[in-house]
Amino acid sequence: MSAPILIAKNADSSNFLLPKMANRHGLIAGATGTGKTVTLQTLAEGFSSLGVPVFMADVKGDLAGVSQLGGGNPKVEARVQQLSLTDFAYQKFPVTFWDVFGQKGHPVRTTIAEMGPLLLARLLNLNEVQGGVLNAVFKIADDNGWLLLDLKDLRAMMQHAADNAATYQTQYGNISSASVGAVQRGLLELETQGAGELFGEPALNLDDLMQTDSQGRGIINILASDKLFNSPRIYATFLLWLLSELFEKLPEVGDLEKPKLVFFFDEAHLLFTDAPQALLTKIEQVVRLIRSKGVGVYFVTQNPLDIPDAVLAQLGNRVQHALRAFTPRDQKAVNAAAETFRSNPKVNVATAITELGVGEALISFLDEKGIPTPVERTFVCPPSSHIGAITDAERAEIMKTSLVLGVYDKTVDRESAYEILKARANKSATEAKDDEGFQWGDLLGNSKKSSRSDSILESAAKSAARAVGSQLGRSIIRGVLGSLLGKK
Repeated sequence: MSAPILIAKNADSSNFLLPKMANRHGLIAGATGTGKTVTLQTLAEGFSSLGVPVFMADVKGDLAGVSQLGGGNPKVEARVQQLSLTDFAYQKFPVTFWDVFGQKGHPVRTTIAEMGPLLLARLLNLNEVQGGVLNAVFKIADDNGWLLLDLKDLRAMMQHAADNAATYQTQYGNISSASVGAVQRGLLELETQGAGELFGEPALNLDDLMQTDSQGRGIINILASDKLFNSPRIYATFLLWLLSELFEKLPEVGDLEKPKLVFFFDEAHLLFTDAPQALLTKIEQVVRLIRSKGVGVYFVTQNPLDIPDAVLAQLGNRVQHALRAFTPRDQKAVNAAAETFRSNPKVNVATAITELGVGEALISFLDEKGIPTPVERTFVCPPSSHIGAITDAERAEIMKTSLVLGVYDKTVDRESAYEILKARANKSATEAKDDEGFQWGDLLGNSKKSSRSDSILESAAKSAARAVGSQLGRSIIRGVLGSLLGKK
């Protein structure tokens, strides 16, 4: 049996997270500056020490410090003395850095097909009708065997569907030019935000997130998100896609002695804000069922009210940092958080939440029977690695020894929908030119020119040649020349 992870401690007791219950998910909540990031880092270290890989997004850039040896922090040393942590030792942990933009980590990509129409509709902020058209275009591509890998593939497919809307209407439904235009504008906006680098190949292999080092410690995967976070919808949708992929592709394993992977979802409110009901239903399903795949999900947010009740009910392990009751909504959040804990006669939860200091928290974890323990007011144990950001040189040195070095660094652009549709268009244009081109010498005869520089027929022919550019022009030309030449 895996040893429990010490997370927090007070004068009377210690708070341990049981690895067997870690896949029952959790919540880390609290106002800005109350210690959520340090709690997350302490949890990540504990899982890594047990051989459990971790994935987390680094929104502020200060989680990268887990890769460096701790020490020299007076606040950490004071907390170690306060909590009498006699076996505390500074250390660093194995880390793999990822970055959608490939600047602060290895590139991480998915394909348009893997993202799917539901998440893409959310990413593009489409309404129900526009989302239906996007779904139809995916089906057309799938039925024809045309791969959708990157943004140019989807743009080409949208144009193809619009050009052939009448052909596809009976089988796939109405494909209006207005809906296609909305999708195309959304794709253009994504490109301007840099999301084009998110889609393509080689796509992320989930196995690369679930590795251990030579000492058996779980790799801590850190997604550099300081730049990605500037586009909140892209950030939230990408993390949701990753969670959905884990749910879809990992086999059922039941309850394990420890999770196969722990997934931290920072700034979780972005996942639920303005999300359509179909997407909320999908999220609730994933959270409810993914624990049987051996994955624990921990939502990190400022306010517990940011999490829908159906999801909040699945989060058995709770770490609640301070909340500030400055507004009626804040007071409602305090009361809601207080009501979710198993009561403890020694702790007035509603009062304590507003009084907690930095690094102090109200904690309730699941016991060996899956029952929440009574809430405790306690101090989170400090991490043994460095707290804060690291230098570019330190980051580069870690990437040089990464297990995935060279795997994702170069993009691959194989034949997909864009190339296939482009080849079809070129072939059609060539055939049309061959079929409808004019052999002016044969048409006008081989007779010698008159002394006039341009005969009526030649003038008509030259005018016709300038009009050959369009199908309508070619039809008009046939009519004019037919009347001029007459019939035998």
